[in-house]
Amino acid sequence: MKPPLRTGSPELDLLLGGGLEPKVISQFFGEPASGKSTLCVMASVSALRQGTSVIFLDSEGFSAERFRQIAGDAAEDLAKNLYLYEPEDFTHQGVMVRGMDSLLRTSAIGLIVVDSATGLYRSQLEKGRDAMQKLTGQVLQLLGYARRYEIPVLISNQVYMDTVRNVSAGLGGMALEHLSKAIIRLERRDSVRRATLVKHRSRPCGSWFDFEITGTGIRAVTPPHPPEQVDI
Repeated sequence: MKPPLRTGSPELDLLLGGGLEPKVISQFFGEPASGKSTLCVMASVSALRQGTSVIFLDSEGFSAERFRQIAGDAAEDLAKNLYLYEPEDFTHQGVMVRGMDSLLRTSAIGLIVVDSATGLYRSQLEKGRDAMQKLTGQVLQLLGYARRYEIPVLISNQVYMDTVRNVSAGLGGMALEHLSKAIIRLERRDSVRRATLVKHRSRPCGSWFDFEITGTGIRAVTPPHPPEQVDI
């Protein structure tokens, strides 16, 4: 079994039990500006620095400047092994996900990132079950890649208000939640953000730490804390 991929944040690695686990999907979800894209780029840079290539499907507007900030002096060399997919719409996103297999078969891919899996899906919500089935199909395809090529897959996810539980939850419903084996919730709290582990098959859920977004990534302002005695 391959070791977990470091995320670029020791504190986040600790929450995840070492990093992003191969053969499964890890999910970061949160409101806008909560740090999702920054963490996706940090994980990508981590994989690139290990000498592997990265597939990065971006529907949020990939920032080359942010990549340069996080990658530092090695940005130009690392970018040579970054395969950037930028879908035009949700249907095009599905085509791109299906087309990843040829690249996976011919290149040493160490990580797949989808930022975000639901950005373009949100415009399809009025289509109801049909849109949900397409989203689930895309995520199942990604899970198949993770297992077949023994690599981690990282997806970011947008949020909606769950009026039943009165909490913000990731889009995509129970299907996306079920297919993700590790889930981190990101929240904005005044000038800092909080990362909380809400799902993991071997780690205690509810562990958290606070961080600031910096020019080169994130900086933890608290150490990881054990689960609080609250309903998350």
